[in-house]
Amino acid sequence: MVAHRGRLWSGVAAAALLALGSVTGCTTSTRDDAGPTANACAVADDAAALTGTPSGAPDPQRTSAPRDLSLNPEIASGYRSGMTPVSTSSYAVSTANPIATEAACAVLREGGTAADALVTAQLVLGLVEPQASGIGGGAFLLYYDAASGAVEAYDGRETAPAAATENSLRWISDTDRTPPQPDARASGRSIGVPGVLRMLELAHREHGKTEWRELFDPAIALADRGFAISPRLAGQIAESAAELALDENARAYFLQPDSTPKPAGTVLTNPALAKTMSTLATDGADAFYTGVVAENIVAAAGSTTGGRTPSLLSTADLAGYEPVKRTTLCDGYRAYEVCGMPAPSSGGSTVAATLGILENFDLAALAPQQTDLDGGTPRAEAVHLIAEAERLAYADRNKYVADPEFVALPGGSPQAMIAPDYLRERSALIDPGRSMGEARPGDLGPIPLGLGPQPPEHGTSHISVVDRHGNAAAMTTTIESAFGSFHMVDGFLLNNQLTDFAAEPAAPDGTPVANRLEPGKRPRSSMAPTLVFDRAADGERGALAYVTGSPGGAVIIQFVVKTLIGMLDWGLDPQQAVSAVSFGAGNSPVTGVGGEHPAIDTTDDGAHDPLVRRLRELGHQVSVAPQTSGLSVLRRDGDEGWTGGADPRREGVVLGDTR
Repeated sequence: MVAHRGRLWSGVAAAALLALGSVTGCTTSTRDDAGPTANACAVADDAAALTGTPSGAPDPQRTSAPRDLSLNPEIASGYRSGMTPVSTSSYAVSTANPIATEAACAVLREGGTAADALVTAQLVLGLVEPQASGIGGGAFLLYYDAASGAVEAYDGRETAPAAATENSLRWISDTDRTPPQPDARASGRSIGVPGVLRMLELAHREHGKTEWRELFDPAIALADRGFAISPRLAGQIAESAAELALDENARAYFLQPDSTPKPAGTVLTNPALAKTMSTLATDGADAFYTGVVAENIVAAAGSTTGGRTPSLLSTADLAGYEPVKRTTLCDGYRAYEVCGMPAPSSGGSTVAATLGILENFDLAALAPQQTDLDGGTPRAEAVHLIAEAERLAYADRNKYVADPEFVALPGGSPQAMIAPDYLRERSALIDPGRSMGEARPGDLGPIPLGLGPQPPEHGTSHISVVDRHGNAAAMTTTIESAFGSFHMVDGFLLNNQLTDFAAEPAAPDGTPVANRLEPGKRPRSSMAPTLVFDRAADGERGALAYVTGSPGGAVIIQFVVKTLIGMLDWGLDPQQAVSAVSFGAGNSPVTGVGGEHPAIDTTDDGAHDPLVRRLRELGHQVSVAPQTSGLSVLRRDGDEGWTGGADPRREGVVLGDTR
């Protein structure tokens, strides 16, 4: 692949122009095995700017209350109405940003694998969407290897430092019981050992084709040459300006000399990150986890500038980090097999449990009304059933799911939580005429675990990709909150992933909670990268059918569920399914209905919207705040290729060798 090195550089330079307002695409490949590429990686009209409330602008209907991070972990940035699906012949990719998508598509166009494209996509996303993910964070990956038929789960979740205690996020020390400053999230105490780079290196070693160093070229070129701040990034900078100002490197990069936020259209260059990535391209992930970069990470995490409480992270923590390959969690749903991530992510088990409960209801009879390009209007009866099923599934998730190396699941595996008979019993708790408000966890035996306050999860990003060889990947990646811990080093931001641990280590009665902070432990996640397969009459796994996932913190599970039901029960195409009204519930009385969607009337807090009114009659406390999903779906179309959809609520697109 070295002979084609210049082509990846030129492609990403074109993508940088896209961020400045031009619409462009990749050049045509000269590879003998590349196939037709006349339309390869060309950006469609759906890459146009978001409509609705501009990024970062306050919504006049909702300025009276602060944004609820548990329901809306990132800023809303409008809605692109009328998006249409993209069909490709042999490969496709979707990320949350068109520049990253174009760079990953160029890798696929040149014959690279899904694993290759993931590396390039993540590196570019860390540059152009730094508020959501980057090499200072972690990720979960599902990978389908077409040659073997295997579905592999890669855990690149961050780990707590060896010096951490269950109270490290509550107070500075056992003798100084004042909270970390300026708060747990923005202090060094929130920073876990980053895992995404080690995980990607492992996946690339096992499934890659393109040389590792070449996959860094697009991001290095873009960091050197610069890219324009997108409207969404600009809005997030504006919201986080005060916190970014506490860190010298973050302040210089994201803010102007007078500490005001840099606006959309400002061209950012990142020579520090270009230098870091050049080192990693040559020396591999070892250069991140040992040596100068590791020492710089520990120093930055331990900084006390601005009165920040330092981290407990050490170079030994970094040097000892290892990704984990886990057993993929696959379960049947109607005519399909749905595969997701196992613990420490709760995404796979909670999606599976929700679907298993809903399999006891005829959802096909409750399809949306007035179905259009934006997915139509959901029926109140369907939203009610789905939200109630989610409450029941979240109740079990909240009590039982944590890092399995520290806390065993009931019965030693997730099967007890998704067993058909158990979920049939849970489904009987749903009253068609009244919301339960809050569900109790199911009885899965005498397990000494308590329930405490649930931590709010925050921002993420997602990548869906299929290559011409038949391989596929779904990867959800994060630095946790927007801009992570606000600690910036060597051009990238460090995560605040440890705030995904439970805020209190024990329940009020003193019983330890599963997701308490412990040294070396991985915090529970809601990330739900998902692969869906056809299922043969004998129950055996068939062909890959769908690749999907979303960012969105703890709400990811709800985004993925509504999208799967939209396609598998209601027959929506991928674009309709991701564009459709977002709705759902965690285990609380609040049911979210995405007010950013044109089908929802948000005036007077939804008082005039028929769906909202009916849900409130059923006892739901309905929030019509804008939803911030970043869904993507790739659907196999028999032998014809793939059809994809990208979320109209963010900046993402689907690219490939379009047909």
